Amino acid sequence: MGMYADLNNTIDAVFLKQTVADDRQKTLQPLIDFVQQQVIDQEEINLNFICTHNSRRSILAQVWAQVAAVYYGIPKVSCYSGGTEATELFAKVAETLGAQGLEVFEISEKPNAVFAIKYSENALPVIGFSKKYDHAFNPSSGFAAIMTCSQADGGCPFIAGAQKRIPIMYEDPKIADGTDRQTTAYEARNVQIASEMFYVFSMIKK
Repeated sequence: MGMYADLNNTIDAVFLKQTVADDRQKTLQPLIDFVQQQVIDQEEINLNFICTHNSRRSILAQVWAQVAAVYYGIPKVSCYSGGTEATELFAKVAETLGAQGLEVFEISEKPNAVFAIKYSENALPVIGFSKKYDHAFNPSSGFAAIMTCSQADGGCPFIAGAQKRIPIMYEDPKIADGTDRQTTAYEARNVQIASEMFYVFSMIKK
C-alpha cells in the first residue's frame, strides 16, 4: 500500500539518514530480537509502548513503529501505547506528527480526545489516545512491553501479560513546554524515536 508522498519524503530524507549510535543499537537489540523471533515463529507481533502519562513519547513510538513495520513490509505488527495513568495526547505531539506528512485528526472531543493518525489513504489508521497500559483497547497477553521512560519502568515493576519487557528510554520533550525551544525539542525527540524505530524494523529478516 502506498504511503502519503510527503511522509515518504520525510522517511527517506530525514529518518533513514540518521545514524543510530552504538549504545542505542545495543538498547534496541532486545526489541529487534523479539520482533525477529515472532516473525520466525509466524506469530503476531504486538508492541505496547509504555510511559507515565501516555501523552508524548509512547504515542510517538507507537506511531513510528507501526509506520516502520509497514514501510519494511513486516507482517502481523500491531502497535499500542499506554501509561501508568491516563491524561491526554498532548497537542504538540499531534502537531509534530502532522508536520511529518501524516494525516492527524480528532475522532472524539476533549478531554482526552481520540486521534486517527493515517499514513496512507487506504490503510487502517493508528489510533492515538491516552490510556492506562492495561486498558481494554490494548492486548492483554503475548505482547512486548517497551518502557519509554524511567518513571514508568520504575513505577511498573510488573506488567501483567507481557511476553517480554524492554526498556528503551527517551528524554521527555515536556521539559521545553512553555519555552521558545518547544518546537525544536519535540521535533528532535520525534526524529530520534522515528529513526530508531526504522532502524529496528530495517534489521528484521522476513
